[in-house]
Amino acid sequence: MEIEKRIKGLGLELPEAPKPVASYVPAVHSGNYVFTSGQLPFIKGELKARGKMGSDLTVEEGYECAKVAVLNCLAAIKSVMGELDRVRRVVRVTGFINSAPGFGEQPKVLNGSSDLLVKIFGEEGRHSRLAIGTSELPLGSPVEVEMIVEVR
Repeated sequence: MEIEKRIKGLGLELPEAPKPVASYVPAVHSGNYVFTSGQLPFIKGELKARGKMGSDLTVEEGYECAKVAVLNCLAAIKSVMGELDRVRRVVRVTGFINSAPGFGEQPKVLNGSSDLLVKIFGEEGRHSRLAIGTSELPLGSPVEVEMIVEVR
């Protein structure tokens, strides 16, 4: 439970794994890896924000949404592994950023997820990643994040 203590020490709360909004599961454990489905920035069943980066929301607001989305990824991982202390390292983070035309700061938004993972996992939280601008996301969400982690 050390990882969850670190999360609490950052003043954050690990939520329950979000319920899928379509026909999929929150995460799949296969071999030494867990693959999460894309997670939105839900807090207690409600999106933290809605809209497009660059027109409706600032980079800072998107950064905060990316933090919430990655916490939901961690909750999905916990739902299949039982505890987060079994995470050996974060391998990959992919972020989809709902972007207004001309918005090109997707990496800065996704830093919300990346920076938090390093705070939680230390060097094992450093990962490869991909920040993708997209024209729409489910439910009008500003971000969607998925992860791959290696587990013990």
